[in-house]
Amino acid sequence: MNTTAFQKIYTRLEAITKATVSLRAQGVSGEELAMVGDRLAQVVKIQGDLVTLQVFKGTEGLATNSEVAFYGEPPSLVVGDDLAGRFFDAYGHPIDKGPEIEGEKREIGGPSVNPFKRKQPSQFIPTGIAGIDLNNALVSGQKIPFFADPDQPYNQVMAMVALRAKADKIILGGMGLSNDDFLFFRNTFENAGALDRIVCFVNTTEDPAVERLLVPDMALTAAEYFAADKNENVLVLLTDMTLYADALSIVSNRMDQIPSKDSMPGSLYSDLAKIYEKAVQLPSGGSITIIAVTTLSGGDITHAVPDNTGYITEGQLFLRTDSTTGKVIIDPFRSLSRLKQLVIGKQTREDHPQVMNACIRLYADAANAKTKIENGFDLSDYDERTLQFAKDYSEKLLAIDINIDTVEMLDTAWTLFARYFSQPEVAIRQNLMDKYWKNN
Repeated sequence: MNTTAFQKIYTRLEAITKATVSLRAQGVSGEELAMVGDRLAQVVKIQGDLVTLQVFKGTEGLATNSEVAFYGEPPSLVVGDDLAGRFFDAYGHPIDKGPEIEGEKREIGGPSVNPFKRKQPSQFIPTGIAGIDLNNALVSGQKIPFFADPDQPYNQVMAMVALRAKADKIILGGMGLSNDDFLFFRNTFENAGALDRIVCFVNTTEDPAVERLLVPDMALTAAEYFAADKNENVLVLLTDMTLYADALSIVSNRMDQIPSKDSMPGSLYSDLAKIYEKAVQLPSGGSITIIAVTTLSGGDITHAVPDNTGYITEGQLFLRTDSTTGKVIIDPFRSLSRLKQLVIGKQTREDHPQVMNACIRLYADAANAKTKIENGFDLSDYDERTLQFAKDYSEKLLAIDINIDTVEMLDTAWTLFARYFSQPEVAIRQNLMDKYWKNN
């Protein structure tokens, strides 16, 4: 790298740990980048003139007389319209054999938008996935995670959302992706002819784990350019935030910080909030909507990562395999979008709220019927019909492979109502019954 922009070269390290080095240096700023030997590093602590650097590729093999050269600036990304259709690593360098981006260099990880400059989220974001659009409608400017076990096809769901969502730009921040997952995303976007509106920042399993810490900030810096400068609606997809948190844990443990719950750093809440709070609806019309994946260990939603995430975000989308149909569905009981009431029945058809509620109530009655079976009780005729409804509801509306618009979703629900129930059993307002009941 060109060292002409560096402040000074130092050649004496005072301490070396598994992940950090410390030295005496002047004029260094927080989060500044540096080269330690041939390895990229970042300032993580300054006490007087004692500077501690996190070395991204680890410190094994570094000597106490290794050269340290400071960049004089924190990590940055060159932004411009040419970002679209490109793949980058955690440092914002192209990994698709394309040219370097020409444009304005911007520091990553800056502050969130001032609350006084925000608008209430108000625009419905259709994804084509009925388990989301029907029961947990997304709104521009929202922040919401997928909670999923590691064996769930969450990356496939993220790719489907990227291709179906009506957004001007889709920005993917991939953390700890396997090479197969990386190729899946790239091939899916290329084959769909959608690369012109997609930007990808990727850290794979072969890259140093701590480099994942740069990926969300890179993705969100690009998102802020398109949303604030270009007044575009941007959807940011982050996967997997549990691997991001694991990288935080690696760094804090190697720096001998006392861990908090589940071996996570005490700063976990603020580290996650710094990312999620970048979601915004701007008065100019631009927006940043964040959908992230948080993988669960054995379905444990009380683990520190999903637990803290739940306090910050506006709901969650819970993936699970339906035992009756074998399909992966958006679980209607454990999923929640706290902002859906801002758009359903207003930007979607008038019957949307009541249809959604009726579907979930009848699905809950089917769950009660399953409990009866498990406990050896006889089923009523109504119980039998709820079980049949639940199977069809799971296959035709909750499954992640369903790709239909909201009108077809609602019409499908009305068809299922009429197939299995009487109007009083469905219990929707009579004026809506008169208008939409399917007399099959």
